[in-house]
Amino acid sequence: TQPEEKSKKFHFWKKKERKKPETIQEKVVEFFRQLLFAAIAAFFIITFIIQNTRIPTGSMEDTILVGDFVLVNKFIYGSSSPKYIPFTEIELPFFRLPALKEPEATDIVVFEYPGDRDQLVPNELGVNYVKRCIGTPGDTVEIIDKVVFVNGKEFWRPTYIKYYKGRYGDYLKPLPKGVAEQRIFPKGMSWNEDNYGPLVIPRKGQTIPLNIYNVEQWRTTIDREFAEKVVGIKNGAVTIKDVPVSSYTFKKDYYFMMGDNRDDSLDSRFWGLVPRDLVVGQAFITLFSWDRDIPFTQLFKLLGSIRLDRILLLLH
Repeated sequence: TQPEEKSKKFHFWKKKERKKPETIQEKVVEFFRQLLFAAIAAFFIITFIIQNTRIPTGSMEDTILVGDFVLVNKFIYGSSSPKYIPFTEIELPFFRLPALKEPEATDIVVFEYPGDRDQLVPNELGVNYVKRCIGTPGDTVEIIDKVVFVNGKEFWRPTYIKYYKGRYGDYLKPLPKGVAEQRIFPKGMSWNEDNYGPLVIPRKGQTIPLNIYNVEQWRTTIDREFAEKVVGIKNGAVTIKDVPVSSYTFKKDYYFMMGDNRDDSLDSRFWGLVPRDLVVGQAFITLFSWDRDIPFTQLFKLLGSIRLDRILLLLH
């Protein structure tokens, strides 16, 4: 009859009840099964959805403070697979999920550190930095007497932007234009952190002319695209892998990042541009915050240092 057929179908699709573990061995197996499931779920969430990161330095003060625990939205820019097997330098096949949007100027971005100015890869892989995105692919960034300009227009000033103050409370005067800072990026430019550029931020597919006069401006970025030193000068001509060239077409999109604590931030002014594939996600909320200098052995003092006004504080 029809009722019996429906009953059979219902039982056919009904989820089979798992037998409750009874013996010690079965309980141990069940415990590790649930532990493995939780670990896989946590790995998936941290890798593709959302991640917590602790802020160890003051380069984003006073927008983000030392000791803040910040949540990072990883899927908004398109989550990426892990690049390496954890605790090793063994590379894994890399892929990125579709992005909801691309990083935009004023976004607070978490990204993998690309390495010091003269490095092709950093000494330690997978170290995350958090800065504010200033320039996007195709933009021109310039700093004049500490004021940032993008494409000729003054860049929006963050609400909690910070500068060093002198002995009497006055802001430190900017380094004059033409006074070169030895650590500045790109190497050899007569720029400093207060008077910088103009610098064009490359976009994927953009072709720039190369000659002996501008090659130093692009050397590090091009070398990093090949993950080896390929740019040279031979017989008065620029070469890439010993082949004379007069131009170069970039393979990646790049971003210019700066800290809101402008006078105490090592950022793109010093170590260079951030390629799109190193972008991790967008920092969007402070979960909570406490004094990181207090050790866990002083638990009650540590709990007493929690900054209540920063719990679930939206970042902008």
